[in-house]
Formats: sequence, structure tokens, C-alpha cells
Amino acid sequence: MINLYLCLSLNKNLTKTVPKMAEKITKRATDYSQWYLDIVKIADLAEHSDVKGCMIIKPYGYAIWEKMKEELDRRFKETGHSNAYFPLFIPKSYLSKEASHVEGFAKECAVVTHYRLKVDENGGGIVVDPDAKLAEELIVRPTSETIIWSSYKKWIQSYRDLPILINQWANVVRWEMRTRLFLRTAEFLWQEGHTAHATKKEAIEETERMLDVYAEFAEKHMAMPVVKGIKSENERFAGADETYCIEAMMQDGKALQAGTSHFLGQNFAKAFEVKFADKEGKQDYVWATSWGVSTRLMGALIMTHSDDLGLVLPPKLAPIHVAVVPIFNNDDQLNQIREKTAALISELRAKGLSVKFDDDDQKRPGWKFAEYEAKGVPVRIAVGMRDLENNQVEVARRDTQEKKTYALAGLTDTISALLDDIQKNLFDKAIQMRDAFIKKVDSYDEFKKRVEQEGGFFLVHWDGTKETEEKIKTDTKATIRCIPLNAPEENGACMVTGKPSKRRVLIAKAY
Repeated sequence: MINLYLCLSLNKNLTKTVPKMAEKITKRATDYSQWYLDIVKIADLAEHSDVKGCMIIKPYGYAIWEKMKEELDRRFKETGHSNAYFPLFIPKSYLSKEASHVEGFAKECAVVTHYRLKVDENGGGIVVDPDAKLAEELIVRPTSETIIWSSYKKWIQSYRDLPILINQWANVVRWEMRTRLFLRTAEFLWQEGHTAHATKKEAIEETERMLDVYAEFAEKHMAMPVVKGIKSENERFAGADETYCIEAMMQDGKALQAGTSHFLGQNFAKAFEVKFADKEGKQDYVWATSWGVSTRLMGALIMTHSDDLGLVLPPKLAPIHVAVVPIFNNDDQLNQIREKTAALISELRAKGLSVKFDDDDQKRPGWKFAEYEAKGVPVRIAVGMRDLENNQVEVARRDTQEKKTYALAGLTDTISALLDDIQKNLFDKAIQMRDAFIKKVDSYDEFKKRVEQEGGFFLVHWDGTKETEEKIKTDTKATIRCIPLNAPEENGACMVTGKPSKRRVLIAKAY
């Protein structure tokens, strides 16, 4: 498994002495899955709830999600979208109107059958009231196409009503018992965009535009490189004509689908009889898109950047940009340090940076250093009385573990530049790691061996058939992640059947 932890060699500045807090983290090379769970726990991001399959997102984890949400919401509004909210419950009959859609979600749906509880007359506690059965069962929202298009039917009569560009921030339920925090839970948070257009061209442009929004967010804010592509028919969203996606590579050589944008054609418009009159008065069905990302991005963020010391966060998504740790023996020393660093902290906050001055006297400085390291705070400043005498501080950056002494004068600009450099360094390292995991393979025997031993993205020729795709999945548990949008035409032969192929597709094992 030579490539599996290639990322370890990319960080050449790891401290030789591992803090005690980091000793609680399983090494990536030992057990990657447990390492991930340890990171989630030690960084205090989330925990399992008493409801099987569901999670509690803790304040620090939710603060990161809020950062993601804030930036994405800004980008959605800049591209003309408005937020709205639709019901959590969907009448079962709505799902039945789009056959392929309901088939895709049927096994994951939670169903509400009654609307009332009562006290058991036999002393059995609270029971479902058998007389309170719903006339029609309600489905707890797995996705909102059907409930939204039932509303669009009322809203759309003419071309003047188009386009409709709506986004919803919500929770959804897709019943899942084999869970992993953030990556796969029965209930999760997400956003789902649903748009309606007068022409096919407009709808496709919208689908591609939102894919670009996701890709730019992933790369510029998450510092996570992605491959943009189109899903195969087998992997396409239920009810879509085409599904566009962004695929990322994690440090263990597995792919993660980080976002999807769907061209729905006229499928939902036909299912719900949503027609409009064009400029000539001719009736036609509306063209549709939907697109979404979820708290799964939190899992992607963890697995792209974190190390054996804990969480590593790109500054643009860090709840705390700078942690200032005063080193003091009494209140007088603490007050002197606070006064001396007040201007610096004020200037940093004026630049929009989140700064925490940690004056908690119940924790030793070493413990605080390890805590901020485990939580991925990008920059840590340590300042004691000797530092004050020399008008300097010690600055540590989380990504490389480097520590340097800087003068207090002009430190605001230095810290700002350092945060920019950390953001860039994390992206550069992630690209280097991702690219090392991409390889071209033409032999099926070689593919089967390497996908098991090495992991990563494999660019291979495929004959385009469902049968071959299913064989690859059965034989190796790897799936066609996408047909890359930038894939050049290249005549070749399918690695499985030898049949002609005009371009390579991206295959990997995935989360």
C-alpha cells in the first residue's frame, strides 16, 4: 500500500514529540477509519445520538458548517437565487408520480402513518393511537423535488413567471443504519436548489453554473481539489436526464462525491403537469434542475487535510483563525499581556479575523497548545513576560508545525499574509496528493490488482454499457465516479471487454 499514505511524506515539518492529546488519535497508517473517528471526537465536532443512525453536530463542528453555509449562500444569491422553505413531510402519492425518482429513494424513506399518541390503558406507557391513522401516509423528506414541483404548478402559467431560482437549507432523512459521522447518517443537513426554466438550454446552463459554484467553493474555500464530470447512467440521480458532479480524493485513496448538479429535463414538469405559455402562446412543459451539497463536506474537509496530530482547517473555514495563549503566573502578568496584545487583537478583528484570547487559568499552556492543534486552529500565538520585554511573540502555524518569533510591530499584516499562505499551502499539498493518486490503466487484471492495493483514481477505457459497469463494481467494489468534463477524445479499447472506447472515465472505490 505504497500510495495509501503518500500524504504523510508531504508534511515534512511534523513535530517529533507528539503531545499527549495526539496520543489519543489512531495513526492513519494503522487504521484510517478509526483515525477519522478519533479526529471527529478529539476536535469535538460531532457525536452519535440516542437515535440510531443520527448524529449530534457539536458547537465547534456546527461553526465550521455555518462558515460553509454562509459562503455558499452568498454565492447562490450572487447567481440570482433566493431562499425558501418547503414542508418536511411529502404525501406518498407525490413520490408515485415520477416512477424512476420513487424507485431510487423507496428503500431509504421513513414513513409517517399516524398523527397521535395516547396512554396505554393497560399500563404500557405511551402507544400509537390506532384511531389516528393518516388517510395518506407522509414521507419524511429524502429530497424535495416532488413537493416543490407540486408548488411550481401553482406558480407557473406564463414565460413571464420563469425562471424560478430557489434554494432551500434543510434537513433530509434517508434511512441508513450503517453510519459514519458526517459521511453517512440517516438525517443530515444540506441545501437543495430547485430551478425552473423556459428552455432546455437555460436549464443546462444553470446545471453547469451551479457545478462551477461548487467546484470553486471546494477549491478556494475548502482548499480541496476536485474533478468535474458527468455521472454514468447507473450512477445518475433518480429522475434526472444528466447528473454532473465534483469528485474529491481522500488521503486513503478513496473518492468522495462532494456535490451534484442535476439536469432534470422535463421529467418532473410532466409528472406534475407544470406547463407554461411561451411568447407565442404555445403551451410547453417547464425545464428543471436541482443541485445540492451536504454536511458530507465536513467529512471531506477532515479527510483532505488532517494529520496524526488532529484536525487541520483551511483559514477560510476556521471558526477561530488565531488563538492567543498568554503564559502567566498571576493576574498582574495576565493583565500586562492582555494590555500589550490588545491592539494586535483589535487590528486582526478589524480585518474580519476571529481571534481567541485564552485566559483560562484552569488549563496549562501546553494543554492549550495541544487543544488548538487538535482543533485545527490555523495560527497560534504564545506570549509570556519575557516576550513582552522584547516586544515579540512566538507564532506557530498548524499546517506545517513551524514556529517563529516575530516582533509585535507590524504583526497584523504578517498574520494576514500567513493565513493566506496556509490556505494556499493546504491546497497545493492536496493537489499534490490527489495527482499522485491518478493513474492510467489499460489492463483489467492490472486494474483489479492496483485498485485493491493502492486505491486512487484510475483513468480507464470503458465500453459504455451497464453490464460492464456492473461487472467492475461486483469484481472490485469500485465505481465509475464520473466521465471528466475535460477528458479529451482518445480512441482505445475497454479494459474489460476490448470493445471500442472514445474517452477514459474515472473509476475509484468511494465513500
